[in-house]
Amino acid sequence: MRRQPDKRRIVPKRSGAAERPPSAAARLLRRAEFLTTAAEWRQLPIDGAPEIAFAGRSNAGKSSAINALTQHAGMAFASKTPGRTQHINFFRLDSGALLADLPGYGYAQVPAQVRRHWQHFLARYLAERDCLRGLVLIMDIRHPLTALDRQTFDWLLPGHFPIHVLLTKSDKLARAEQKAALEQVRSALSADYPATEVSVQLFSARERKGISEAQEVIASWLNGEAWIRDF
Repeated sequence: MRRQPDKRRIVPKRSGAAERPPSAAARLLRRAEFLTTAAEWRQLPIDGAPEIAFAGRSNAGKSSAINALTQHAGMAFASKTPGRTQHINFFRLDSGALLADLPGYGYAQVPAQVRRHWQHFLARYLAERDCLRGLVLIMDIRHPLTALDRQTFDWLLPGHFPIHVLLTKSDKLARAEQKAALEQVRSALSADYPATEVSVQLFSARERKGISEAQEVIASWLNGEAWIRDF
């Protein structure tokens, strides 16, 4: 005789602690929508909204970090060929502020003329973009402070806005190695760029480690600043 399936309603067990509501910083970044893309200076948004930029070496986990911080899987796409994306993607937050996803650097074999164009464009963007409130710099914890990472810092000197470094893929290292890498990067940046306001933290999109800490930093840069737009 065939056994009949149990049709009783299964009630999931409740955990002892109630789920914590998202922080104000998390709510600030949670609703982000694609706005536009820019490959030239004249294509940049001109409404003057406060802006947070994300930069990093190709394949360092920049897209994963943006998606984790905004709690929006798939919002920032990684190119199938790392380093081939040659434009800035802008995303609008509910507050009106913008997130700018800069092209990854230092991987693809692109023509020299194209590489020079982007080096000039990004250097100008970081130096002259008046609405920029801060830069989140993505570094693979296993390969931090590459020559191109340092070039980004050189473009920013004398430092008119803060930089927050995410040492991504921290789950790839043991805890002692994570701590050593964190201290090494902090010490090197403090010694080499004393005039630049810079902070460093561990981050893992895979293990969702360091997300709230980074969200708090970005929220402090925006400082509750809302942008009123004319439609």
